[in-house]
Amino acid sequence: MKQIKRGQQPKGKTMLRRAFLSAIALSFVAACTSGATRARIGPDGLPLPTIYRIGPEQAAAIPFRMLESINTLRSARGASPLQLDAQLNAAAATHSRDMAIQNRPWHFGSDGSSPLDRLRRVGYPGALVGEAISESYENEIQTLSVWMENPDIRDVILDSSATRMGLAWLQEDGGKIWWTLVIAR
Repeated sequence: MKQIKRGQQPKGKTMLRRAFLSAIALSFVAACTSGATRARIGPDGLPLPTIYRIGPEQAAAIPFRMLESINTLRSARGASPLQLDAQLNAAAATHSRDMAIQNRPWHFGSDGSSPLDRLRRVGYPGALVGEAISESYENEIQTLSVWMENPDIRDVILDSSATRMGLAWLQEDGGKIWWTLVIAR
């Protein structure tokens, strides 16, 4: 067994002490760094998702981003572009609020109204092609991606007879978003 002189520590303890002091120093430096946001880590070691918050600037841009994305998809299929329609936006907004109140994503209002009823109520003169809804924490592009994975919703979005669309959402304080997309002609 090797003897340790007075004032010396075994190499293993020295290495451990240095590693510990280095970790503390790095933690201190990291804590002092301003402006850096660190992802929260879940129990599985992966970063937790962040909540997508829709602020006033995003709210103004969302319908146009969705319209552009949908029209890009439609163009790839040879379908003509859609236009945003204020009446369809109003029908979609009514339904997004109603789904949040009911706390469930489905196509019927709390009063039993259907998508057709909502279009009549806002005075839309055309015909409904279909409606897509979602309860999620995802942004509009992620939501559109999920919708496009569903053959029935994809068929509505890409329907060649469609000419107009309306989009609305309601975001709860906790971040949940109730999306409604109305496609019509």
